[in-house]
Order: sequence, then structure tokens, then C-alpha cells
Amino acid sequence: MNALQIILVFVVAMLAGMEGILDEFEFHQPLVACTLIGLVTGHPREGIMLGGSLQMIALGWANIGAAVAPDAALAAVASAIIMVKGLGSTQSTDVVIKSAVAVAVPLSVAGLFLTMICRTIAIPIVHGMDKCAETANYRGIDGLQIAAILMQGLRIAIPAMALCAVPADVVTDALNKMPAWLSGGMTVGGGMVAAVGYAMIINMMASKETWPFFYLGFIIATISNLTLIALGGIGIILAVLYIRLKDMAKAGGGSSNGGTGDPLGDILDNY
Repeated sequence: MNALQIILVFVVAMLAGMEGILDEFEFHQPLVACTLIGLVTGHPREGIMLGGSLQMIALGWANIGAAVAPDAALAAVASAIIMVKGLGSTQSTDVVIKSAVAVAVPLSVAGLFLTMICRTIAIPIVHGMDKCAETANYRGIDGLQIAAILMQGLRIAIPAMALCAVPADVVTDALNKMPAWLSGGMTVGGGMVAAVGYAMIINMMASKETWPFFYLGFIIATISNLTLIALGGIGIILAVLYIRLKDMAKAGGGSSNGGTGDPLGDILDNY
């Protein structure tokens, strides 16, 4: 990477780290972060491919109560940098991307440690904001708020710069020395990890009302003539039909007749 690319990677890493807290423009999502890093480093196609693979995993990551999800921002940025440095190896692009996906999962768990440090440091910052509020020091509150957000950005930017400092030869040599059984295992493992994201989403959404749609979706997906756009259109149509049936059941007084207002649920309850 040249100096300009490293500066742009730093900017993307800062945005990804800050968006992990702000959650407004979704820069921390793997599909966005990896695509941007691929774009600024001259590998947009590979960045999109890596981001799409990681996004399938990150779909199931969510903060629930006190449980903090793995750090998608660090996983996306770090794995994208590793992928860019490894594209010059003798390994195929697919193997390099799969290797980056495999590295992303432990990186996301390691990111939890950095998140814990930042949130611990944020405690005195909050107390400082309380003191500023007591004296109506709005400028001080804004300054501490900006400092806390920038700290979250540096949480991703500093590891990203450390990876940029690693010579590309080191990464390419490591990939070149990778035996066939390991690269093949990375490819298989990367494909299996993507299924984990789907499984986590299904585990959160699954109910007796939605299971028929899951089964129907898998059956329709086996039709080779249907594109992803066609499958998405079918999904939208099914969702609209379900909502309309639900509204009709409520309008028809389904609840007063012993129903729940959910037509599919009432049908399934009879079996």
C-alpha cells in the first residue's frame, strides 16, 4: 500500500469504529467496510466478495441484554487488509478470501477485549460530562462526547495501522507456504461459517408461523432458473400476502371466534 491508500484505510477504519457505536450509516457492517477498503486499495471486486461472505456471518450478531456481540468492525477491517496484502500470493483469489474469512472470526472475538477497554475508559468520561452539566458547560459536554466517539474509532484504526505496517511479503509468504490440505480446509470452513450466521438468524426468528416460509424458500431456491432478484421478489410477495391475511383475520373478528388474529398460527394450532 502507498501512503495515500494507508490514509484512506485509516479513515475507513475510523468510520467503522465510530459506527459500531453510532449505528447510523452502517460503516461497521462487513459488506460496507470491506467494500470501502477494497475500493481505496484498488481491489473493489475482492472487497465486495469478502464483505458479502462476512455479512452472512454478522447477520446473526446482535447485542442482547448484557451480552455483547463479536466486533464486526474489527473483523471486517482487519480481514480486508489481510486479504489485500495476500492477493499477491500464488494462492487463488478464492482461497485468499476464504482464509481472510477464517481469520475474521477470531479477530471479532478479540475485538471484544478492545471494546471492554473502551467502555471502561468511557466511565470517567461520562462522569466528566455530568460535572459539565452541573455548570451548564455545553461545550465541555460536546467535547467529551466527541472524544469518546473518536476513541471508538481509534479502537479499530490502531489495529488497522498495525496490520498495514506488516510487509506484504510476510503475508504472501505465509499464504504461499500454506499446504493444500490447510487451504482446502479454509475454503470448506469459510463456507460452513457462513451457514452459522443463517442459523443464528433462524434461531431468533423461528416460530410456528414462519417455519412454512423457511421451507418454501429452500424449495424455491432449488429452481436454477430463478435469480436472486426473483427470489427476493417472491419473498416480498409472500410477506405482503401474510400481512394482508393477518389484517383480514383481525378485521374479520378472528380473535372473537377463538383465533389469535394470525391466520397461519390458527391453522397450525389445529394440528
